[in-house]
Amino acid sequence: MYSTILEAYTEFVVAKSAALALDHVLNYPNPFTTHTDFYFEHNHACDMLDVSIQIFTVSGKLVKTLDETVNTEGYRSEPISWDGLDDFGQKIGRGVYVYHVKVRTPEGETADAYQRLVILN
Repeated sequence: MYSTILEAYTEFVVAKSAALALDHVLNYPNPFTTHTDFYFEHNHACDMLDVSIQIFTVSGKLVKTLDETVNTEGYRSEPISWDGLDDFGQKIGRGVYVYHVKVRTPEGETADAYQRLVILN
C-alpha cells in the first residue's frame, strides 16, 4: 500500500497594522552589466500600486527615476526592468548605487525601502 504525502506552503508579509508594508526589496541580477529587474513583496494583494524607483550615486546624486503602475495579483510585484541608463539615456558608470523604492496604494498609503545595487561595465 502506497501513501501519498502532499506538501504546501504559504508566504505572507506580517505587519503590525493593516498599513502598507514592504519586504524582500531586491534587484536581480545584482551585480549586473546591462539589465536588472526590481522586485518587492507587500501586504496589499490585488491592488494597483504606483511604484517609484530612484537610483542615486553613493554621494546622493539622482541618476534615474522609474515610475510604474503595477497590478498585483498576489503579494509579489511584477518585475520592473531597468537597462542601466540614466534619465538622459546615457550609460552610467560601474560602481555601487543606492536605490529608493516608494510604493503608493490607490488610497494614498505609502511605504518605502532603500537597497544597494552594483553595476559592472
